[in-house]
Order: sequence, then structure tokens, then C-alpha cells
Amino acid sequence: MILKNAKIVDDSFHLCNSDIAVEGDKITSIGPGLNGQEEYDFSGCVIVPGFVDIHIHGCVGADTCDADAAGLAKMCAKLVREGVTSFCPTTMTVSHEEIAHALETVKKCMDQPPEGSAIAGVNMEGPYISIHRKGAQAGEYVKNPDFTEFKNLYDTYGGIIKLVDIAPENPGAEEFIRKASKLCTVSIAHTVADYAAARRAFEMGVSHVTHLYNAMPGLTHREPGVVGAVFDDGRVTAEMICDGLHIDPAVLRITFSILGKDRVVVISDSMRAAGQPDGVSDLGGQTVYVKNGAARLKDGTLAGSTTNLHQEVKNLVGFGIPFLQAVQAATLNPAREIHEESRIGSIKTGKFADLVVLDSDLNIKMVVARGKIAADNR
Repeated sequence: MILKNAKIVDDSFHLCNSDIAVEGDKITSIGPGLNGQEEYDFSGCVIVPGFVDIHIHGCVGADTCDADAAGLAKMCAKLVREGVTSFCPTTMTVSHEEIAHALETVKKCMDQPPEGSAIAGVNMEGPYISIHRKGAQAGEYVKNPDFTEFKNLYDTYGGIIKLVDIAPENPGAEEFIRKASKLCTVSIAHTVADYAAARRAFEMGVSHVTHLYNAMPGLTHREPGVVGAVFDDGRVTAEMICDGLHIDPAVLRITFSILGKDRVVVISDSMRAAGQPDGVSDLGGQTVYVKNGAARLKDGTLAGSTTNLHQEVKNLVGFGIPFLQAVQAATLNPAREIHEESRIGSIKTGKFADLVVLDSDLNIKMVVARGKIAADNR
């Protein structure tokens, strides 16, 4: 397969005129004037890497914590049509047994992959969070960090946990961070930590912050908090929900400017209502009300999102974020955070052929996932 005559976002995240050759599931050649038996002319289009969503609970009626292989297959099929070629099914703060069943199901689906978006591993958002900033998480299952428990889950299900969340102010956090950070990415989330506690956590091994600004104290001129600690430490990457509801567009512009091209990760944090009509849904066993695309608990707390990475990239460009910065934040940066950047996240010879063709309005014309055409909207 040859994709011809488009601009491509190259491995350095610059635009260039080049063709892309695909054989099997890999990119085999990048350059001008490539020819082959199966050619697709994308004049006037731009080809970007497949999007990588490392924080997504569900969509189209399915949720990771359902521990249902058919539901995960529905997610894979839906996401790939939206240009998400790899993702991390994300668990909630639910019972230990429910988390274990979810991990078991994801492992089976990784061993025998459904058609569509590839499952890159699991993001374990709960239960080691703060009860004081639980957001839409179920309070009865919140607990202090327990490395022994986590390590058992990690080992039992083949090391598929790519990212785990923690409130660093809770008892047991120091041991957890030091040990868990040797296994996967450790992230601060759902926390009341102040600036000093966040900086200590970074020194111990935390390298990521979950949905920056949400479920944590705000940044003020005398209490910089976790947000200020991220701004002040170039080692740390922050994820953001860019639906225009969770974070004001002006704050998104400010944050992208401060953190630069390498330290922002766009996530959907979407729940089962994504891709569904407005109405009543649920997240982590709690009733969620979706109106005009906004998902909220009865008390008005935002409960995840109903967006997707393609829509968020379009949003960001509309908000004034440079196109290439927005694309990198939805592709290579998340791939790095789960240590998959050698295989996915950019357009480079030898990497998986995960490609999204966009027209001049950033609408999807074609999605290629692991070398196969997964969506064709020409």
C-alpha cells in the first residue's frame, strides 16, 4: 500500500511532502515518488500518526470495569474509526475483585486482539487516591497505597499495567512510588497534595500527572500546588482533557505554552456514554447524567467526558494551539508515557503503520491501523 501526494507529519513533527509505503503491519519506506500496486492519492491532505489514548474508561455503552470482552471489542471498533489506533483501557475506583476481573479480561483481549484499535495495556486510575478529591470515583473503595496488592495484580496479569495513579500525601505513598515506578509510570491524581508534597513525589519517581487541574487544588500565587509543581519541573508530563468543558480554552493555551511540545498528553477520559445519545448512564457504579455532551453526577461533578482524541485535536487547533503541537500531544507524547514510543506514536520506517489521513478541515478521510484500512471516508 502506498499513500501518495499528501503532506506528512514526520518523526520530528514537522510537515513535509512525502509518500508512505506500507507492507504488512509496518511502515517500510518514506520518501517522494514511491510506487506500488495499491496506491491512494491524498493530494491536499495531511497524514498524522494514529492517536494514542492512554486514559479512557469506555465508549459506545462499554466500560473497562464491565470486564466484558465483547464490550472491549466494541470500544476497539469505535475508537479506530475516530483515528485512535492504540489505547489503554482505564479502570476506576471499584472493588479489588472488579479491578482484577477487568485486568483479566483486558489481558485476554491483548492475547487475542479484536479488530480495530490496539490495546496497549491498562491505566489503573484507582483506588489509591484521596477521598477528599475523589471526583466521580466511588468513595467506599478508596484506599491508601498498597504496593503488595498492586504488585500481585501486576504480576498476575502479565505486567499489562502501564500507568497507575496515586495521591502522594496518603500513608504508604513513598514506598509505593519508589517500587511501582520501577514497573510502570506512576501518576499523581485525585489529590490534595501541596507543592512540596508533589515535588517530593517527583523526586521519588512520579513522572506524570493525571487530568491536570481536575481533582486537585488550583494554582494560586501563594499555593502553587500540584499544577505549580508540574510547571516548575521539566521531568514531569501532564495529561489534559481538551473538550472545552474540563479546562477553559485560555487555560489550555497557557498550559501548552508553559509545558511546550513534549510535556502535554491529550486524553479523552471518556466514559461509556461517549458515542451515545444524551441521557442517563453510569461510571464506576455511579449514575451519570449526560446533557449536551457533558457528563455529570447528580451533584454536578463532571464524570469523565464524552469526547475523543480526534475531536480534541480539532478543538485545540480551534482554540489556537499550533497544529503540530496538538498532534504530538495526542500521539508521540502519550506513547512515551507508556514506553511504547519505539513502536507507535510517530510516522517512521519500522514502526507500526498506524496512520490518520486528515483533509483541510481536519476531518478523517482514512485510518490505517497496523497496516489495514480501518476507516475509509473518501
